[in-house]
Amino acid sequence: MILTGPEIARERAAGRLTIEPFDPAQVNPNSYNLTLGPTLVVYTGKVLDTRHPNPFDVMEIPEQGIVLDPGRIYLGASVEVIGSDHYVPVMHSRSGSARLGVFSHVTADLIDQGSHGQLTHQLRVVQPVRIYAGLSLAQVDFRRTQGEPLLYRGKYQGSRGPQPSQIHLDALGAALGAAA
Repeated sequence: MILTGPEIARERAAGRLTIEPFDPAQVNPNSYNLTLGPTLVVYTGKVLDTRHPNPFDVMEIPEQGIVLDPGRIYLGASVEVIGSDHYVPVMHSRSGSARLGVFSHVTADLIDQGSHGQLTHQLRVVQPVRIYAGLSLAQVDFRRTQGEPLLYRGKYQGSRGPQPSQIHLDALGAALGAAA
């Protein structure tokens, strides 16, 4: 089950889910709009590696916006801190940005129950598109769970700002486990 917009607002007021800052104007029939923060992360390597940290640059989005180019991945973060120990947040692109060919969260849209932090947008475009800090590119809905919760305690817990991939830590953990 997905919470309705009014139920999202009630559950937030009751402390069962986190949306901070909260703006009632961003509540939709079944979701809450997320705004893009002022910073982007862009990988600088030509080939990305899943077993090693990847070099990246951090860029501030200027007031006149920034043009995203196809063939690159840009990481941004929601202004809002999102989370819940009671519901599963799921992040989606908004239809208006998707209709411009901006994909803000195509994969890995499930935010585990118990995760709390700013959400990372994985931004891709099909043609050059100018975006701006504060733009509402994505939305989050909240889903009820069934069964005993197993709360998230992973490497992205408490995220602030765009988070580069930490998949290399999974490979390191597997290698350490095999060596034991």
